[in-house]
Amino acid sequence: MEIGPGGGVLTAELLAAGARVWAWELDFEWAAELSRRLPPTAQGGLSPVVGDALEIPWGNLPAPTLAAGNLPYNVATAILERLLPHGDRVPRAAFLVQKEVADRLVAGPGDGAYGALSVLTAAWCRAVFLARVRRGSFRPPPKVEGAFVGLTLHPPPLPAAAMPAFVATVRLAFSQRRKQVRNALASGWGREAAEATLEAAGLPPTARAETLALDQFLALHQARQSTA
Repeated sequence: MEIGPGGGVLTAELLAAGARVWAWELDFEWAAELSRRLPPTAQGGLSPVVGDALEIPWGNLPAPTLAAGNLPYNVATAILERLLPHGDRVPRAAFLVQKEVADRLVAGPGDGAYGALSVLTAAWCRAVFLARVRRGSFRPPPKVEGAFVGLTLHPPPLPAAAMPAFVATVRLAFSQRRKQVRNALASGWGREAAEATLEAAGLPPTARAETLALDQFLALHQARQSTA
């Protein structure tokens, strides 16, 4: 699955490597141009699809499907969040994204870019920063720099049915950045419940979301489920 093939530079390389490629392109004219640019000998493995990448049916793809592409910067995070729960279908992916997004994907506790996306990425995959891509690599050059990231997806730490509630807990914890996590949790659960949950999870009341690792968020969520 290639997202945003454009003129087909990456597409041609994928086809030359023997891949069968779904080229998912939002723009109909680019999709038509893609077929025109590629030589007929390369088009046997190409299946152009005109559609919004936010509507890719990840759960219906044959396993294993690999994913690649230059993600539209304005919706890159949304696309990734839709992909991550489908590691059973897509075991690996490699994307060009805005460098700011790449920093968030690979960030660990205490890093300046660490946030909810970092925690949720760690829950579903291992993210690796592969390369920085300068603005001058594109025509026309964008206003921001890009980065190439690799994702190796794995099963989440909780049953699939429990993950939406875990996601909600993580997002609530980061809803008031740079403040103590009990204040953020209190905004959704009430102060008494927030303090009781932190105590049950073995976390100090002065803890901040940006210092907590994935296992601590799991402990926090499980404590909430048991005390609610």
